[in-house]
Amino acid sequence: MQTSLRQPAVLRVMRGLLLGAAMGTVVGLATPAMAQVSNDTVKIGVLTDMTGNLSALSGKGSLVAAQMAVEDFGGKVLGKPIEVLSADHQNKADIGSQIANKWIDVDNVDMIVDAPNSSVALAVQAIAKQKNRVFIASAGGTAELTGKSCSPTGMQWTWDTYAAAVSTARAIVEEGGKSWFFLTADYAFGKAMEADVSRVVQKSGGTIAGQVRHPTNTSDFSSFLLQAQASKADVIALANGGSDTSNSLKQAQEFGLTKTAKIAALAIFITDVHAVGPQQAQGLLLTTGFYWDRTDATRAWSQKFFQRHGAMPTMSQAGVYSAVMHYLKAIDAAKTDGAMPVVAKMKATKVNDMFAENGVVREDGRMVHDMYLVQVKAPADVKKPWDYYKVLRTVKGDDAFRPLAESECPLVKK
Repeated sequence: MQTSLRQPAVLRVMRGLLLGAAMGTVVGLATPAMAQVSNDTVKIGVLTDMTGNLSALSGKGSLVAAQMAVEDFGGKVLGKPIEVLSADHQNKADIGSQIANKWIDVDNVDMIVDAPNSSVALAVQAIAKQKNRVFIASAGGTAELTGKSCSPTGMQWTWDTYAAAVSTARAIVEEGGKSWFFLTADYAFGKAMEADVSRVVQKSGGTIAGQVRHPTNTSDFSSFLLQAQASKADVIALANGGSDTSNSLKQAQEFGLTKTAKIAALAIFITDVHAVGPQQAQGLLLTTGFYWDRTDATRAWSQKFFQRHGAMPTMSQAGVYSAVMHYLKAIDAAKTDGAMPVVAKMKATKVNDMFAENGVVREDGRMVHDMYLVQVKAPADVKKPWDYYKVLRTVKGDDAFRPLAESECPLVKK
């Protein structure tokens, strides 16, 4: 009798213990559910050119910049380790695509960054979109990345063909350079640059005298430069990049073209100026998203970078640092490394670091920030190593980048 009277009480206690255990399990699961990191590691892939004509402006320096960002962030996010991978796409879209697919499908990479060579960048952005991964172009310059080929998980951080065109072309036309001839790299970037600059030149009152296209990694530009010379244009525009820019600039000097025409290097980086030397590059006008000697913050970060890389950072390398840091902050704020929540946080949060002040990631993926119109100093004005630029003006981000009203991105609300 005593046993039967006590049984309900025992059952009640047991049910209470079981319920408590179950609730404890739920509570225990709630915390990690709020902070989810896939495969317990955040993986960042630096896809770049390690050996080709774009390696100096990106390459190992971009890997160093990404590593610096991870270290400065603390090496972990949401309590999980951050791993940085790197690979050389060899400036080939098929190789870049193979690497991106393997990184995502096999290595569980969460974000891919850098991607010099616009053809590679466009291919990888399409893959990242399909597989719901974040892609951030820092070196890839075609404005199509945030135009008709834009992606909900894709961003373009540092510069593009439109921004480079607007400031440089306008300044040169204002100085009397009315007739333009293009020496254009025969791939997506060069063609986009030529098209964007042509529109600005013509809108500013200039004319297009002609164009010639050359393959990448060209060593002999003589036939192309002779065509440019024969056009008698006021301006010979170099719509190419990396060592192609350096080589064409050097050979234009050797041919004496600088005596009869102004050379417009539309996508020249500080490493190109260093390779050519201020004697040959002096007077060049160019637009950049970053200059190491502009502020105390740019100098402090750049000196750390120089100690590790042995060269001052290009805008693309500085952009990699900024992009990776903003990405990691977004993971921390979103409590997940899921692509869409992270991108939403990145777009909702202003970018403030040594690269950008109050930068904004728009709905088309374009990170809008100030650009700088600079001029290469004469050798006599260079007072220290890498002291190459004189900043002529700051171009506000809304003026530097293509307005959303003109965007072909299907994500933009009209």
